[in-house]
Amino acid sequence: MPGESLFPRLEQLLPQVSKPIQYVGGELNSTVKDWDSAAVRWCLMYPDAYEVGLPNQGVMILYEVLNEVPDVLCERTYSVWPDLAKLMRDQGVPQFTVDGHRAVRDFDVLGLSFSTELGYTNMLEALDLAGIPMHAADRDESHPIVLAGGHAAFNPEPIAAFIDAAVLGDGEQAVLEMTEILRRTKAEGLNRHETLLELAKTGGVYVPRFYDVDYLEDGRIRRVAPNHPDVPWRVAKRTVMDLDEWPYPKKPLVPLAETVHERMSVEIFRGCTRGCRFCQAGMITRPVRERSITGIGDMVKAGLEATGYEEVGLLSLSSADHSEIGEIAKGLADRYEGTQTSLSLPSTRVDAFNIDLAQELTRGGRRSGLTFAPEGGSERLRKVINKMVTKQDLIDTVTAAYSQGWRQVKLYFMCGLPTETDEDVLEIAEMAREVIRAGRQATGTRDVKCTVSIGGFVPKPHTPFQWAAQADPETIDRRLKLLRDAIREDKSTAKAIGYRYHDGKPGQVEGLLSRGDRRIAAVIEEVWRQGGIMDGWSEHFSYDRWMQACTSVGVDVDWYTTRERDELEVLPWDHLDSGLDKEWLWSDWQDALAETDLDDCRWIPCFDCGVCPQMGTEIQVGPTGKKLLPLSVL
Repeated sequence: MPGESLFPRLEQLLPQVSKPIQYVGGELNSTVKDWDSAAVRWCLMYPDAYEVGLPNQGVMILYEVLNEVPDVLCERTYSVWPDLAKLMRDQGVPQFTVDGHRAVRDFDVLGLSFSTELGYTNMLEALDLAGIPMHAADRDESHPIVLAGGHAAFNPEPIAAFIDAAVLGDGEQAVLEMTEILRRTKAEGLNRHETLLELAKTGGVYVPRFYDVDYLEDGRIRRVAPNHPDVPWRVAKRTVMDLDEWPYPKKPLVPLAETVHERMSVEIFRGCTRGCRFCQAGMITRPVRERSITGIGDMVKAGLEATGYEEVGLLSLSSADHSEIGEIAKGLADRYEGTQTSLSLPSTRVDAFNIDLAQELTRGGRRSGLTFAPEGGSERLRKVINKMVTKQDLIDTVTAAYSQGWRQVKLYFMCGLPTETDEDVLEIAEMAREVIRAGRQATGTRDVKCTVSIGGFVPKPHTPFQWAAQADPETIDRRLKLLRDAIREDKSTAKAIGYRYHDGKPGQVEGLLSRGDRRIAAVIEEVWRQGGIMDGWSEHFSYDRWMQACTSVGVDVDWYTTRERDELEVLPWDHLDSGLDKEWLWSDWQDALAETDLDDCRWIPCFDCGVCPQMGTEIQVGPTGKKLLPLSVL
């Protein structure tokens, strides 16, 4: 019976699996609403394990936004581990929600939030366990609409065969507008095709079935064109402009099982105009929209009261870039001084960090390590990627931090960036050595540590590097070995420098998926059929399985990854509008090759990237004296 709890059947399986608590539900601030009184029913999924998915802010926000609507019901589901998946198949227990333990297939919408492309196989696993046909073309009125969102859905073409629709950008307003359409189409008795057409006609929901892809003889795309007169040629992303109008989550979920983040988080602003050319998140979330000091304070107060957490994370792509971050940190530190509450900035740039800010954040007594991301090893390479942090900036910052009591610094870099050479990578070792020497001099002790963390670069859609050739795994691994040996070479600092890295193989698979087209769906399906799930976990990821699947279905991996695109090539995502002008992105790509950096356009005249609709408007001065684009421009 639709809406009936599956828990009596599930409960019998839980003693046989690891971490059964993650499937039980009943978290503080979770919601279970009456099934029969709901006009529209949503199931939200973060396609990874509970410990990764529950803290996800995007899912948590939409879960609360939807459940605030009286006649709308929203529940959550996560990927189940292989041990439970086997038992579920054996016993005929379908994919379930953790709130009401209802069958996912009974909902009106299954909305998946993709933070990484490596979650695509988890979607197929969930669809199969749910009893929902894997291919969108095979679904009928009895099946939910499968909807993709999140950063890894800005190019949904590789999963176009499996999803019914995708939404680009912010979801708060989008899910409510979709809900109104679904309420109406259900009342009018429209069929699945008609309902999807109503969604597509809005211009803000991408429905792949209404778009045809034509290819050239050499395999490149000739064009992507609508096959129905009522849908637009390009689908636009959604942007919430006033964050204070959306103070979510008001009551964050508190997990029962251990998760990757044990804190209450408040998003203090969205977007970034630093212009790092590798950073998809920074590009696709433009423009910058700040939450007010009052709004942040109210959210922190409400969230702490609702959860009992003792740590507050102030989230954004670069939290210290909030124009009033000093006042925010001081105000919160004053309010919670003498309590057990601590504050943290999970994302901080070297050139935005200062000791006064750090001291406010650690006034509660907790002082964890500091993490900075120079990204490129040499100043030449940092000009290419537009990450304008000098070695001296870093040394000055960490020297100040060490002198104020910090003892641990983590530096994050990427390997395989465009135009990168072995020498660029080897400069990372020298930078780490100088950090240790500076720390020892500042403290007068040898009790300082520096951890170098490095991962392979993956070109992403809607960035200036979307045309770039990706370095092959062999090149990545060779350079990582050179770096490891260089770090070990200097015996005076080697023991003080930690080294963490990921080999180049997962990055190549991610690159295949991130810039793939509809033909990649066959690879994803073949990998899943050969047992590929939880690809974001090293113990489950199999590079050979992905390469064998590519061979099996006739996909040339290098054509999608290590091939550089030219200016006029039609890219698989060109019909999906992130707000960024393609000509501007190409110009920025040429600037990268010329090793020309650009300033942060937030404080200077506009570079005309396409996001801000009105150009040439006078820049206003913000409360801290910094220049701000007026809301009339944004």
